[in-house]
Amino acid sequence: MPAATPLVIAHRGASGYRPEHTRDAFQLAIEQGADAIEVDVVASKDGELVVRHEPELSGTTDIAARPEFASRRRAKDVDGRTIRGWFAEDFTWAELSTLTARERLPRLRPAGAAFDGRDGLLRLSDALGVTARAGIRLVIELKHAVRSAALGLPLDELLVPAIAGADAVPELTVESFEQAVLRSLADRRFPHPLVRLLGGPRVAPDVVAHFGRPVTFREELRDLARFEGLAGISVRTALVRSSLVDRAAAHGLSVWTWTLRPENCFLPAGYWSAGGFGRFGRYAEYWRRLAGTGIAGVFADHPDLARDALGRAEPVGARA
Repeated sequence: MPAATPLVIAHRGASGYRPEHTRDAFQLAIEQGADAIEVDVVASKDGELVVRHEPELSGTTDIAARPEFASRRRAKDVDGRTIRGWFAEDFTWAELSTLTARERLPRLRPAGAAFDGRDGLLRLSDALGVTARAGIRLVIELKHAVRSAALGLPLDELLVPAIAGADAVPELTVESFEQAVLRSLADRRFPHPLVRLLGGPRVAPDVVAHFGRPVTFREELRDLARFEGLAGISVRTALVRSSLVDRAAAHGLSVWTWTLRPENCFLPAGYWSAGGFGRFGRYAEYWRRLAGTGIAGVFADHPDLARDALGRAEPVGARA
């Protein structure tokens, strides 16, 4: 066990047990002792910030089964990929509020799918209220910000008044894979910490534009060291090394990692157990190894398992 443990950030709530981004998932995460809840936000047609993982809605809602919305199915470009479905920017919040949430990984997590249809969709204002009342941090990820701005729905410009208009505001952190939206917030002296997500499956659409060419992870990290106002970085688990944490700390940046999941299919092969993709592997051993590098926070689908594995000590390093 490391001398100090990282923040346990409930990834879209307790999403290992309930459909993600639902009030039920948030409440369970709070009961399981999460230090923070992470939410993704996209914009509706009328500029409401909606708590969803992607602008395409069929993977996590019942919209495909709603005949009144059948004609709005479209094929659209999302950061270089053509995706067919129903998109948040084509619906008002009043319409989206009639949908119910569904488990994103039903075959892997059938227990979560048993709660399909129980909860409706939430807005950022709802997530602010839940976390403020619980006294825990809210981590807000701005999704596909370049694309949203091109649609006339700039997430940074929608975020600021949404926070200012909230009845209560918890401790906040804002993160994104796209640096332009974070730099925009920093330029306007946004009063909450900013975290850059790095090492995703695809290069963010604004990175090549910023550098004028494709760049390596190491080059991005060096560039972020000159990003005034940035509090930290968040990287996928495969990139976590003590050397990375030390290098980031030398520039005043803390490091978070995503996403801790106990199933074999999400673990390095050396930590698998018998029984196939969906069985829990030797996750606690792996998570403790990650924590031993000095990371400041972990995103976890199962906050209770992360808490049990990592302990309850004061978080290490600066709170990004």
